[in-house]
Amino acid sequence: MPIPTSTAPLSRSLAREEVYRSLKQWIIELQLAPGEILRDQELALQLGVSRTPVREALRQLEDEGLVITSFHKWTKVAPSRLEEIIELYPVVAALEATALELAAPRLTEADLQELEAVNTALAQAIAAHAHQRATELDAQFHALIVRASQNAEIEKLLANLRPRIKRIELAHFDDQRMAPQSIQEHKTIIAALRAVDTQAAVQAIKQNWTLPPDLLQVIATAVSA
Repeated sequence: MPIPTSTAPLSRSLAREEVYRSLKQWIIELQLAPGEILRDQELALQLGVSRTPVREALRQLEDEGLVITSFHKWTKVAPSRLEEIIELYPVVAALEATALELAAPRLTEADLQELEAVNTALAQAIAAHAHQRATELDAQFHALIVRASQNAEIEKLLANLRPRIKRIELAHFDDQRMAPQSIQEHKTIIAALRAVDTQAAVQAIKQNWTLPPDLLQVIATAVSA
C-alpha cells in the first residue's frame, strides 16, 4: 500500500514528534498495511523532512510494537499476529477493570448519561457501517471510565496500548461482529453502575474485552492467509 499522496509535506522545522504522529496515524488506520516495508528516504521525501527525524520516529514506533526491524536489512510495519491479540486483550481487560473499580464511586448521573450518549452514537455508527467512527466511539466509551478513575498510571498504560487495539479492530473486526454484543455489554456496565453493583460492572467490562472463540478462529484464518 503506498504512502498517502494527499499528505502535505511537513515543514522542515518540525521536530520528530510531528513525523512520529503522521507515521503512527498511517499505521493505526492501515494506510500503511501490516508487513509493509518502510523506507526512511521515501518517507522523508513525502513528509518534506530529513531522514533523521524519520529514523527517530521509527525507533519510537518500534518501541511501541507498531514497527519491526531487521538490522541493516529492513524496517516494516509490524504484522498482525494472533498471539498479540490473545495476549493484549486480557491485559487491557485487567487494567480497565481496575479503572472501573476506582471510577465507580466517582461517577455522577451526568457521567452515566454521557456513557449512554456515546453508546447510542456507537450503535448509530455501526448501523451506518461507519467502521472507523464506531471504533473511535467504542474507545471513547472506555476512555470516559478510565479518566474517571483518576489514576494517571492506568491512563498512561492504556494510552500506549489503545493504538494497537485500534489497528487490530480496523483490520479484523467488521461492524456486524462488534455490534450487538458490544452495545449490550456497555448497557450492562451502565446499568450495574446505576445499581451501585461495582462487581457486576467489573464482570461486564471484562466480558466486553473477551473475544469469542469463533471470532478468534476468523482472525487466525485471516492472519495465516
